[in-house]
Amino acid sequence: MSLAVAEMRAAFPAFAEAGGAGLHYLDNAAMTQMAAAAMAAVEHHSRSARANVRRGLYALAERADAAYDAARARVAAFLGAADPAEVVFTANATAALNLAAQALGAELGPGDEVVVSRLEHHSNLLPWLLLGRTRGVTVRTLPLTPEGGIDTGALAATIGPRCRVIALSHASNVTGAVLDPAPVVAAARRVGARVVLDGAQAAAHLPLDVRGLGVDFYAFSGHKVFGPTGIGVLWGRQSVLAGLPPPWAGGGMVEEVAGESLVFAPPPQRFEAGTPPVEQAVGLAAALDWLTAQDRLALTAHQRRLTAQLLDGLAARPGVRLVGPPTAAGRVPVVSFGLDGLHPHDVCQVLAECGVAVRGGSHCAQPLLAALELDGVVRASFAPYNDEDDVAALLDGLDAARRLLG
Repeated sequence: MSLAVAEMRAAFPAFAEAGGAGLHYLDNAAMTQMAAAAMAAVEHHSRSARANVRRGLYALAERADAAYDAARARVAAFLGAADPAEVVFTANATAALNLAAQALGAELGPGDEVVVSRLEHHSNLLPWLLLGRTRGVTVRTLPLTPEGGIDTGALAATIGPRCRVIALSHASNVTGAVLDPAPVVAAARRVGARVVLDGAQAAAHLPLDVRGLGVDFYAFSGHKVFGPTGIGVLWGRQSVLAGLPPPWAGGGMVEEVAGESLVFAPPPQRFEAGTPPVEQAVGLAAALDWLTAQDRLALTAHQRRLTAQLLDGLAARPGVRLVGPPTAAGRVPVVSFGLDGLHPHDVCQVLAECGVAVRGGSHCAQPLLAALELDGVVRASFAPYNDEDDVAALLDGLDAARRLLG
């Protein structure tokens, strides 16, 4: 299956702007470019339905309500959710994971345990560590495999009878390794623990069926799936959401307040206090509609070819240390590596001067980098609008960095 990259790029206005034609954008793990369909949806909503949602009785507000409800339903369909009410809109994946941690943490205390892994992004690590400080929860850590994945073989030794939550990345933002949630879910069910998956790096690349995954919560961000910034999603199993208290309060999340008593609204409203990100939700839904309409198998095959091309190019160069699986299989199209004797930031600066946009550093995964005994890595990440020229430009830029920096 081939992919018409020129047609794909035409769906993203960034590549038509001044300088866009010469841009080798390989920082998609941090933020994808925004699809024209998402931009158009945000603009149309802002022009024709800009009003606050919930309880407005005039036509503009009714259009806003309809657009917001439709966006939730479309996100639910993308995830394979049983009910749109299982979709909670947040500011981003970080906010979604914090919401899950605080809501679940309200029921936890000293002696309870949360299991994470060594490769978690800080967004799926720090909220649980904070529970250790505020609630006395013990945080246990799963080790890594030599290929940079989560060692699910250590589940039995790590998960004890007091485990209440297992919070892991569906795909690593550094190694790219993809987690098979099945053994995690099985281990969690044996002790009655909840499973939270950070899908920030997976949502754009893997087919999702949250019911089939068997997890209790799934989080991702709009800006990593070709949508706007300022919007994220926490999917939660309805039976679980209904029993959790909201971690913050405000307008729109209660059914009744009388004196000091209050009755929370049902999910998802109880978790969306205040004015929600309506325009962003509309844009996210349009971005997911665009993604769903593509040939996902062709997208995956295309990005896997680019990943393999880059891995081969890195392997042919001396002094390159690859982080993560050695092949394109078993990973999302994220490739991180170090160059012996060169600081990642210096390499990224040279690449930027060559028109190649990548990211260098710890990538908000300091425990992982410490385990790998690295100060930082260069990370390249692909999207459907990338092609072989982008890979060649990156490899040429690395050669230039070696010549210039020694």
